Amino acid sequence: MFESAELGHKIKKSLYEQEVPTLREDLLNTQTELAKSARFPVIILIGGLDGAGRGATVNLLNEWMDPRHIQTHAMGEPSDEELDRPMMWRFWRALPPKGKIGLFLGSWYTWPILNRVNGVTKEADLEQSMERAKRLEKMLVDEGALVIKFWLHLSKEQQEKRLKSLEKNPLTRWKVTDRDWKRHKAYDKFQEVHENVIRHTSTAEAPWLIVEGADAHYRNLTIGKVILKAIQDRLEQDKTPPPKVLAPPLMPSIDNLHLLKTLDMTQAIDKDKFKLKLEKYQGKLNSLTRDPKFKYLSVIGVFEGNDAAGKGGSIRRITGALDARFYQVIPIAAPTEEERAQPYLWRFWRHLPRKGRVTIFDRSWYGRVLVERVEGFCAEADWMRAYSEINDFEAQMVRHNLLVVKFWLAITKDEQLRRFEDRQKTGFKSFKITEEDWRNREKWEQYEHAVCDMVDRTSTMLAPWTLVEANDKNFARLKVLKTLCEQIEAKLEALREEGVDYLDKPKKHR
Repeated sequence: MFESAELGHKIKKSLYEQEVPTLREDLLNTQTELAKSARFPVIILIGGLDGAGRGATVNLLNEWMDPRHIQTHAMGEPSDEELDRPMMWRFWRALPPKGKIGLFLGSWYTWPILNRVNGVTKEADLEQSMERAKRLEKMLVDEGALVIKFWLHLSKEQQEKRLKSLEKNPLTRWKVTDRDWKRHKAYDKFQEVHENVIRHTSTAEAPWLIVEGADAHYRNLTIGKVILKAIQDRLEQDKTPPPKVLAPPLMPSIDNLHLLKTLDMTQAIDKDKFKLKLEKYQGKLNSLTRDPKFKYLSVIGVFEGNDAAGKGGSIRRITGALDARFYQVIPIAAPTEEERAQPYLWRFWRHLPRKGRVTIFDRSWYGRVLVERVEGFCAEADWMRAYSEINDFEAQMVRHNLLVVKFWLAITKDEQLRRFEDRQKTGFKSFKITEEDWRNREKWEQYEHAVCDMVDRTSTMLAPWTLVEANDKNFARLKVLKTLCEQIEAKLEALREEGVDYLDKPKKHR
């Protein structure tokens, strides 16, 4: 695989100096056009061996292009804040918006490779990391990003020569560390893992481009020209409307079973019993979040439901039991301009809590397969692929000890009408009812169909849905509190069973 990168490519200095001015001018002009159009982001990964010129390449690209429209991220050792969250969190936060270029020195491949070479993880762990990387890149491309991946290669002999040359010069000696020589000794192991990773993650959406790093002139011109052509081709391609992508249909019901219609909507609880139960479960929730082991856990509460189903009231019964310093409620409305410039899941990734915290989403990432689907705000292919993207997102959270508890609050169509009319009549409730609520009601059956599909395709063992019969608000509030307590209690018990050693030792990202 690396043979073509060891052919000894060289560019004469005179030719290099002749070509660079034109290349720089073209890059700047193309970058300006990209920024003005703001149609897609460009994500460039610079990977490769120590001594192959990764840092020099990043510096050069910043010199050749307009720094106002390029964001450089050197992804070194993750901080405590980053270790508190799933591995991909730090990369999602760094993604460039449409019209910008994100330059990554170190990426989602770096730590899986290092952990495998150093024996921290097994081959199966590396394979899982590669699959996650491929799914991330496919999602980014599907969301419109241009992903360019460079791998800078050196032979073992070239690497040793490069390190010795840097070490010999007093001005560059600081660039070579004991870690570099240690990695050089493990060159063959690195080569084996690198080849495995590149072979399995060079996809049609985001292929790896292997560049020989020994000759700086060749390396610089090659990378500069590849970036230029890739952006120019994409800008030209975007001038022509893409063909409509037809998604395969969801499996239709052939027995007329309807998930929501199986719920017993007559369930209710009297006021006195409600007050006693409320005090019981709020006290239990408070006690669970003060458990010494809760600091190793994060909780994500997801609230979806029909308009006027009582999501806000249920959320307030939860927050009333929690320490205000350790929870956050995220109300989700239509995306802002900043959020529209990023992939769909970006605005949810950015709000993931640290360990020992609770974050509640009042509406969530499921808007893509509900509102956006029914109202036609996104293409069919986009909401169809969202099911697997959402399942992957939640799996990454659960893998990192984020407990995901999802509630769908259901009411009948008649009960919704009663609540709508009550809101219109009551002054302090009138702000809760809008024209949009009435319009959504006209599509009741379409929303029901979308909800059934959503639950069917995203209620997983890792993050199951809890359907809440919410015609009686007090019954719904107790069911939500009880379910949340049970799931937190079960997760804390699972952590205890894994042992004190597991809890006390920080884990590298895998």
